[in-house]
Amino acid sequence: MTEQVLKRKLAAILSADVEGYSRLMSDDEESTIRTLTIYRSAMTTLIQQHRGRVVDAPGDNLLAEFTSAVDAITGAVEIQRELAEKNAELSSERKMHLRIGVNVGDVVEEEDRIYGDGVNIAARIQEAAESGSVFVKRTKW
Repeated sequence: MTEQVLKRKLAAILSADVEGYSRLMSDDEESTIRTLTIYRSAMTTLIQQHRGRVVDAPGDNLLAEFTSAVDAITGAVEIQRELAEKNAELSSERKMHLRIGVNVGDVVEEEDRIYGDGVNIAARIQEAAESGSVFVKRTKW
């Protein structure tokens, strides 16, 4: 049996999460899902406009990859700007605020999915991000 060789590559990874999603769902599930669907569509469009691709979007999370750190960061900033405009139309208790983390790192690609420390670090950066912000890992050599 031959061993499968893993496809490794360097990527800019964007990890996004809705802050307070559980509260929003418990308050009004139907409205929350409707808003999330609209926001996710806007995010996907902006990611594609910045030459990225959505890798996965379970629940209130979204994972995207870019070949350029500049594209990932400008895409993330545009997402926050666009969603702030959309939030202006909602009551304060229905607004969805994202936390976004961006990391450049080595990933393993398998069947259009990405795995590895690069992805895990992006998720940790996103968890540390403030509501409505974009945090980027700063690497020192």
